[in-house]
Amino acid sequence: MAKKSSIEKNNRRKRMTKNAAPKRAKLKAIIADKKKPMEERFAATLKLAELPRNSSATRIRNRCEITGRPRSVYRKNKMSRIAMREYGSKGLIPGLVKSSW
Repeated sequence: MAKKSSIEKNNRRKRMTKNAAPKRAKLKAIIADKKKPMEERFAATLKLAELPRNSSATRIRNRCEITGRPRSVYRKNKMSRIAMREYGSKGLIPGLVKSSW
């Protein structure tokens, strides 16, 4: 089980990203538009830099919904391999067949 603080930190990052996404997209569009004057693009760059770092989508870590484990998480199920195996063995995941030989 991951530390509760790490899980909460990641959830805070998700919320911040969701709130700041329209503003970030607008600023990035201004920066990418080569037809705009250089001063306006530079000002947009500075405004983008002033936004909190945690509002960037790249800072979100994929974590297991059940255990909070940060590594080996399947995107489709949002579960780690360990939780997937445990729940699959109990028959709680439809369509999952645990291989054995």
